[in-house]
Amino acid sequence: MSLPPEKASELKQIIHQQLLKMDVHGRIREVLSETIREELAPEHQQLSTEDLIRALRQRGIIDDVMKELKFVTDMNEMGRTSAPKPSTHFVDREPPVLKKTNIDPTRRYLYLQVLGGKAFLEHLQEPEPLPGQICSTFTLCLHFRNQRFRSKPVPCACEPDFQDGFLLEIHKDSLGDGSKMVDATTMLSICDPVHMVLIKTDTFGETTLVASYFLEWRSVLAAENGITNVAVELLGVGTESKVSVGVLNIRLEMYPPLNKTLSSEITSTQFTLERQKTAEKERLFLVYAKQWWREYLQIRPTHNARLVKIFAQGDCEDHANLLCSLLLGFGLEAFVCVGTKAKGVPHTWVMTCGSDGTITFWESLTGHRYIHRPINPDDPPLAEQPKPLYPYRTIGCIFNHEKFFGNCQPSDAVEVCVFDLHDESKWKPMSGEAIKSVCAPGATSSVPPFPPLCASTIDAAVTSNEMEVQLRILVSEHRKDLGLSTVWDDQLSYLLSQALAAYELERTTGVSAGNEEFQDAVRRAVPDGHTFKGFPIHFVHRNARRVFATCLRSPFCEEIICCRGDQVRLAVRVRVFAYPESACAVWIMFACKYHSVL
Repeated sequence: MSLPPEKASELKQIIHQQLLKMDVHGRIREVLSETIREELAPEHQQLSTEDLIRALRQRGIIDDVMKELKFVTDMNEMGRTSAPKPSTHFVDREPPVLKKTNIDPTRRYLYLQVLGGKAFLEHLQEPEPLPGQICSTFTLCLHFRNQRFRSKPVPCACEPDFQDGFLLEIHKDSLGDGSKMVDATTMLSICDPVHMVLIKTDTFGETTLVASYFLEWRSVLAAENGITNVAVELLGVGTESKVSVGVLNIRLEMYPPLNKTLSSEITSTQFTLERQKTAEKERLFLVYAKQWWREYLQIRPTHNARLVKIFAQGDCEDHANLLCSLLLGFGLEAFVCVGTKAKGVPHTWVMTCGSDGTITFWESLTGHRYIHRPINPDDPPLAEQPKPLYPYRTIGCIFNHEKFFGNCQPSDAVEVCVFDLHDESKWKPMSGEAIKSVCAPGATSSVPPFPPLCASTIDAAVTSNEMEVQLRILVSEHRKDLGLSTVWDDQLSYLLSQALAAYELERTTGVSAGNEEFQDAVRRAVPDGHTFKGFPIHFVHRNARRVFATCLRSPFCEEIICCRGDQVRLAVRVRVFAYPESACAVWIMFACKYHSVL
């Protein structure tokens, strides 16, 4: 495997410097003179290469050199489509945790170590888990400049034993800058924080967000020797956003070490200027937003009661923002809608505008989609009007990362709303330049960039089989408590697979396929005089006990699970469909067949 000429010469230079540092040439001259003087007979007039190598090896000089020169070769890097890196990387006295890391000597890294936690008082009385015992765990996730990392899970405790290191590349997504060794001054202008998220996983596999923290890492640029230790206090989320969760001990180190560090006055001045710049941008936008709102109220007095939110936060709002971002990334024209549901409950959902003018509503909490067909209030009373299937009642405004529109139509009812966004008599737009001043990437340090999506870590086939086994056990135990025996029909269970695949296809694409074939297969599998019953249901989690409890609350499903009769045969099939970020769609069908007795 060959290196590019520039990389090969660079590598030779590094090795040459290291050999000079160790004074290898002087040590070789000493060995040469000793060998000639002590080990060779006077009649030998020349020394072979083999003689010299043997002498160097006997004195441990070759071993010393190889210990100082550590090479890491990662063949997997060669198959990636990211920025090309040399296949062999040189590391000078690397820390132990970096031994298996693919280091590029021409790039600058921030090495972040988590050296344990303390004061997680919620887990003060939690007993020490026994070896092999299932317990709740903490996992720390990091995001920095389009790079994502995840720590090893550690048992929840008052002092969780976090001992992990993360190598963050300062220049990740820019080939031009990434090919240079950036200095401290250049890094001071990089205001991206390290986003740290702490997640708790309980014994049932359910995950909970514990804390979110944005770490300002640039203090290490002014630290002596380029190393600093910080204690990060994590605060809770939601209603506990001002309550301390615990403290993490963090060690930051630049790699390779900085030739020259900055003074603390320079870094503090930079931070102050950035805060002032951000505050000024937000102040100017607030002034514009207030003026826009006054103009909006002047259109119609009733606008004061409409849900036009320029600044908002909450649960369904976050889901809608994420879904809208995904749809925008997929190339659709998408907006977040702010309005109400039944009984005037505030709500947000997502809307996409088709190239043919079709308006589609997306419910971010359930994945349901609805086609919007507006009712014309000027039509005659007897004219047939479409009946809305969506749960939305009013709409006050819509927005995405570039546009904001306030609904200024006479009625804010969704069913009569016309989504002609170019008609300013129906939708009052906000200045695109004003939005860009606070929302564009890099416009402000208070709005961090979105992390990239990670591929799913779920093995769909294994997870499907595991859930199916668990559900079979739960059904058998439940029927045993009722005094009923359980006989499983594996062939019937197998036939249910195609139906579940068709359900997920229809849910994701709207295309219905395979139903006739499934019905024909069931007819062939159920003998004459027998009755077949099936109950499909969809979940977004993988907890078998929760699934079973939910299914029992359905009278129809309970009738299948608790079926009594002659020649009763039961079937269950689970299909897990994995999506990015380890999200999943779980389809389950319970079925039974039995001999009908008149």
